[in-house]
Amino acid sequence: MSERIAKRHFPEQWSDISAGLGPYESVVNSSLTAMAEKRILHRIWAHDFTVWKTVPTEISNRLGWLHTPEIMEEIVPHLNEFVAEIRKAGYKDALLLGMGGSSLAPRVFLKTFGRKEDYPRLSVLDTVDSGAIAAQSKLLDPADTLYIVSSKSGGTVETLSLMKYFYRNEVFSAGKEDAGNHFVAITDPKSPLEQIADHNHFRTKFLNDPNIGGRYSALSYFGLVPAALLGIDLVRLLDQAITAMHACETSVNIMENPGARLGAILGELAKVGRNKVTLITSPKIASFGDWVEQLIAESTGKEGKGLVPVIGEPVGPPEVYGNDRLFVYMRLEGDLEYDNAVTRLEETGQPVVRLQLHDLYELGRQFFLWEMAVAITGYVIGTNPFDQPNVESAKALARKMVSDFASNGSLPVKEPDLFAGDILVYGNIHGKSLNEILREFLTQTKSGAYAAIQAYLEPSHETDKVLLEIRRKIRDRYKLATTLGYGPRYLHSTGQLHKGDAGHGLFIQITAGDSEDMEIPDDMESPASSITFSLLKQAEALGDNQALVVAGRRIVRFHLANVLNGLNKLNEALT
Repeated sequence: MSERIAKRHFPEQWSDISAGLGPYESVVNSSLTAMAEKRILHRIWAHDFTVWKTVPTEISNRLGWLHTPEIMEEIVPHLNEFVAEIRKAGYKDALLLGMGGSSLAPRVFLKTFGRKEDYPRLSVLDTVDSGAIAAQSKLLDPADTLYIVSSKSGGTVETLSLMKYFYRNEVFSAGKEDAGNHFVAITDPKSPLEQIADHNHFRTKFLNDPNIGGRYSALSYFGLVPAALLGIDLVRLLDQAITAMHACETSVNIMENPGARLGAILGELAKVGRNKVTLITSPKIASFGDWVEQLIAESTGKEGKGLVPVIGEPVGPPEVYGNDRLFVYMRLEGDLEYDNAVTRLEETGQPVVRLQLHDLYELGRQFFLWEMAVAITGYVIGTNPFDQPNVESAKALARKMVSDFASNGSLPVKEPDLFAGDILVYGNIHGKSLNEILREFLTQTKSGAYAAIQAYLEPSHETDKVLLEIRRKIRDRYKLATTLGYGPRYLHSTGQLHKGDAGHGLFIQITAGDSEDMEIPDDMESPASSITFSLLKQAEALGDNQALVVAGRRIVRFHLANVLNGLNKLNEALT
């Protein structure tokens, strides 16, 4: 630690986390006592992989996040110089291309802080939906746009497809000699993306610590380069993260250690069936939930176990919730919107954790707090929080479908199991109408069930609104926790949980044709193309559907001829 950091930071009492756990309080306290006896915090800070498993695979090389805030604080001047260079060069827009851990923290920074005046207009593109790509393209002038290509592995198919599409546009617009100057790479050393960046003369590259997993990378280059481009005060943000580090250190009494306490709460309540971690946030910081969703889902959803993060579900009265919930209320100081609703939940016996933020920069604390807490949750429930053993199944099936398309000229075609007007229904279904199908599907519940909506649709305000109403009706009628993910981005967030947990999910996949399509270039400069974005999205939807079936999950797919009309019909069928 530098002398400058040492002078400014010191362990302090963390007073902004509280919990009303009722009968579960004693269980959590016993868990913390056992952790202290086994020196779990000391062993985590010592990078002892045996906290989680008997072998070091995907543990010993995934603990770099423990020290990232202090390391990155030393690099802030370099990041500020980079941003000054970009501003001087006259770039008006910056577009981040990434998926999962490469895009979620940047989205939090963008939606929470916005853009500082005279800084580039940052956007995040984390979809292969043709409509979304076309809409984004129309907003950009290639002459003054900077593209940030962000991928830990350097081989993420969606990210590289987007990169090739926009790079080819730059070649056509600016010429081959200048195209690379519009691109920046964030990746691990020696990845395929680093090689691409060197070969195509990208403006610069940021090589991240390879010992940091994607979902633990918010405070590394993956989160901080976009944050710097927005004009966020990185020193102030990291100062808060370092405060959280010290609050989670071994010198802090474990009963007062916020990371240990939150981790014990999450883990112990999951073990007694309250594994639906329902986040209620002040609207200004709502996007933080999307980042937490990936962290929890990928870190815990495996080996037949898992915590289900419930993000963005409408807040309801106590009677619409089952006894499988743990509520976490993240409240920005001065915001009273959900105070009464949360108090009513607590008064009716629901366990509630309250996290108080005094200002937006305290999100720096929250990033580190949740990283530590979820790592400890993995210890409590017995999973490795740093691997993702089930993610590859859907990817492999999607790749096979793309390969089959290259050979046969088409994707696998299956006859619908039911024609419900202009909606095609696929799956092992019972019923002759949408109402009957949904009722039968949602009542085949087991203890611990939840409904997961997987929407392979172009995100829009209108689509969001109807899907939110569908979630509310499912929750209110069946007392099921609900989740929502747009495909294929959710594959990089909750996809691991869906295939790796205890198998209690009820999956509602919604697909539709695209109104327009665009080709994915075969390489960085050539106009030749073997596949389109629409075909890639279809392959990923079908691949994940098949992976869920193979994993024994229950899934129904609705294919819509018209997106809004079809969604409204599904919504009406739940009435």
